[in-house]
Amino acid sequence: MKILIVEDDAEQGRYLQKGLREAGHITQLADNGRDGLFLGTTENFDAIVLDRMLPQVDGLTILRTLRASGKDLPIIVLSALGEVDERIEGLRAGGDDYLVKPFSISELLARLDALQRRSGGAKPAEAALLRVGDLEMNLLRRTVRRAGREIALKPKAFALLEYLMRHADQVVTRSMLLEAVWDYHFDPQTNVIDVHVSNLRAAIDAPGLPALIHTVRGAGYRLGLRGE
Repeated sequence: MKILIVEDDAEQGRYLQKGLREAGHITQLADNGRDGLFLGTTENFDAIVLDRMLPQVDGLTILRTLRASGKDLPIIVLSALGEVDERIEGLRAGGDDYLVKPFSISELLARLDALQRRSGGAKPAEAALLRVGDLEMNLLRRTVRRAGREIALKPKAFALLEYLMRHADQVVTRSMLLEAVWDYHFDPQTNVIDVHVSNLRAAIDAPGLPALIHTVRGAGYRLGLRGE
């Protein structure tokens, strides 16, 4: 899943990103309410993890605005405010679940999975699939197939492929991959991306099949049926 995290506490934000990415999800972090509201209304996410107490725009205002704009994706509210009335207020504002701090990342993951299953049951099964040519990714089962052959991928490779598939036929730069998949907001001057893309290409572009992962010289990478 591609998950937006809106959390102003830097340590908590890192904890959430690390836990979600280790589980194979793609994350984007907003550290204030204004940026969280902008990203939530202008970009597509599969779920949002939303802190309630935020600077600039509070979490409940973000909730109400997203719901009023027609966004029906799963949203989990995080808060140190755990009284019954506080939880009810969060749910009535549009939250699908309410998790009181402190919490375990395993519980957050379980709740996200439950919300995804619930929302997936109300939508066509195709919503859980990404397809590019004969390459298919099932986001719920977390499986990848090409030409009918199942491909086993580790969580980081799965997250990398998901990002490329969501941006199919677009040039994806190193900076975009570093930020989205590795949570680096700077270039660490390593070949980590090249190694992972090379390994992914070896798994996806099997002999006898047309290449899907292309290197765009001087720019980055592109996943698609067309060559460079």
